[in-house]
Amino acid sequence: MSNVFETHGLTKRYGTKAVLRDVGVSVGAGHCVALLGHNGAGKTTLLKILLGLTVPSEGHVSLLGRDPRGHDADEVRRAVGYLPESVTFPPGMSGRELMCFYARLKRVDLAQCDTLLDKVDLTAAARNRVKTYSKGMRQRLGLAQALLGHPRLLFLDEPTNGLDPPLRRQFYDIIRSLTGAGSTAVVSSHMLTEIEARADLIAILCDGALAAFGTLDELRTSSHLPYRLRLQVQVDSVGAIAEAIGRDFALDRVDGGVMDFVCPMPDKMAIVRRVAALNGVVRDVDILPPRLEDIYAHFVDERRSR
Repeated sequence: MSNVFETHGLTKRYGTKAVLRDVGVSVGAGHCVALLGHNGAGKTTLLKILLGLTVPSEGHVSLLGRDPRGHDADEVRRAVGYLPESVTFPPGMSGRELMCFYARLKRVDLAQCDTLLDKVDLTAAARNRVKTYSKGMRQRLGLAQALLGHPRLLFLDEPTNGLDPPLRRQFYDIIRSLTGAGSTAVVSSHMLTEIEARADLIAILCDGALAAFGTLDELRTSSHLPYRLRLQVQVDSVGAIAEAIGRDFALDRVDGGVMDFVCPMPDKMAIVRRVAALNGVVRDVDILPPRLEDIYAHFVDERRSR
């Protein structure tokens, strides 16, 4: 399957300052990609280059097999949806008027407007002026306009800002339905816990460079971060268990009958087998892999130490 978008050696300079340096990624159809990085890491600049809104200083970018600034740029952009971080709409227009305006720009059927307003739970407010909308409502309206034309590629910059937890879940349900149908979504976010279970691929930018790129499992493996084994045990067995397991694996925490051991990923089954041999004194076991927050911090620190 051909890539939906790819970059090679992408570099962007403003004067002598490089805000992107030699970024290379390729993504196929049907993926949700998490784009992570600190403020100033280069995320927004990368999105602008992919959208054809700014020109790279060096390197190559391809969207849907084409140059986003080439002679068929209009056709490419009609296949792309975009939700910026700060959503600003004309306050005097109604939600439906605004959707129809964007639908005409994209040359899509106006019937999609009502369908998409319903999808983001704005049917009841569709004829109200945008100036009466809350921040969350404006964010949902922005998502609806980004979905016009059944885009093959979506760029979403901090899309869940202003949304409460149920609406955040609804948002990601919509994204999952789109990627399940073959579209690709790139979600720039600082909410690592929220995006962890929802991203198929993760790209981490640090100071303009690509610090890591891959699936969560691939990044866990390449980071070599330890796993945590959490045991719930009988309190009077804590000392014996610490003696039996702690000779080879680090005991990190004891809190009453809860014990945390840290072990390298290749050794996790060895410690599980040792726990299983403890004759019933262990009531429950949880294997906790490194979280995305830990992985993110690891690759950022690694990149900055070079």
